[in-house]
Amino acid sequence: MNPAPDSDTSERALVARAQAGDERAFAELVTRHKKHIWAVCVRITNHGSDAEDALQEALTAAWQHLDKFRGEAKFSTWMHRIAANAALSVVRRRRDVILEDFDIEDTGRDAYREFDETDRVQAALRTIPNDFRAALVLREYGGLSYEEIAAHQGIPVATVKSRLNRAKKALAEALGLAA
Repeated sequence: MNPAPDSDTSERALVARAQAGDERAFAELVTRHKKHIWAVCVRITNHGSDAEDALQEALTAAWQHLDKFRGEAKFSTWMHRIAANAALSVVRRRRDVILEDFDIEDTGRDAYREFDETDRVQAALRTIPNDFRAALVLREYGGLSYEEIAAHQGIPVATVKSRLNRAKKALAEALGLAA
C-alpha cells in the first residue's frame, strides 16, 4: 500500500478501517510506527526478551482496545502510551525475579563494563518519579516531540518541559554527574 500524499488523512483512513476489523489496516499502522514503539519498549525494559513481551502485550492491547481510540491525539502517541504502559508492567513483574548463577568469568571485561554501565543507568532511571522517567524515555528514546509527550501524558507542553528538565537533573544527580 502506497501512502497517500496526505499521510494524516491516510492514517485516519487506516484507523477507521482497523476499527472496523481490518487486520491489514492495523498491521500497516503498526508497521509505520514499529521502530518507535520498539525503542520505547527496549529503553524502558532494558532487556531484549522483556521488550519483546512488552511489545506483544502492547500490540494485543492496542488491537483489543482500538475502539477506544478517539483520534484526539495521533495514533502514534496513543500507541506509544500503550507501549510505555506495557513495558512498565513488564518491568514491575520482573522486579521480583532474581538473577541467579550469573557467571562473571564467562563475560569479557568490556561486556562486563557495558553491563555494569547499563545497569547503573537503569538503576538511576528507577530513582526518578514515573511521570518524569516516562517523559524522558519518550523524548530521548522514543523521539516524541514535546507536543506528543503532552498528549501522551495528558499535560500542557510547559509541564513536559519542566518534567524533562527535572528528570535530566535527577538522572545526572543519581549518576553522580551533577556539579
